Amino acid sequence: MLRIYVVQQCFGFSDEGTEDAVYDSQAIRGFTGINLGRESAPDATTLLRFRRLLETHQLTRVLLETIIQHLAGRGLLLKEGTILDATLIAAPPSVKNREDKRDPEMHQAKKGN
Repeated sequence: MLRIYVVQQCFGFSDEGTEDAVYDSQAIRGFTGINLGRESAPDATTLLRFRRLLETHQLTRVLLETIIQHLAGRGLLLKEGTILDATLIAAPPSVKNREDKRDPEMHQAKKGN
């Protein structure tokens, strides 16, 4: 639950958005340790109750400051972020430019490699 809370804070998700993100993102499931083959993700109501429990005991600030200090000790910085989908699509190489040549800075990738 703590890792899910961290995901929620880093990405600015609502409780419902966090629940959806756990189901939608393999990266988030990997970080939180949730295996949907064995268990379901916590629902939005459970996330709300957990967040309110942290807030009631004034643990949110302490938790995030501890994480920030831990990361800073390793030279890392915690910031808000965005998850991107890096889906590969089949497309012919493009030579539609002024020189009719491939861009040397562009790289091709092969799905599965």
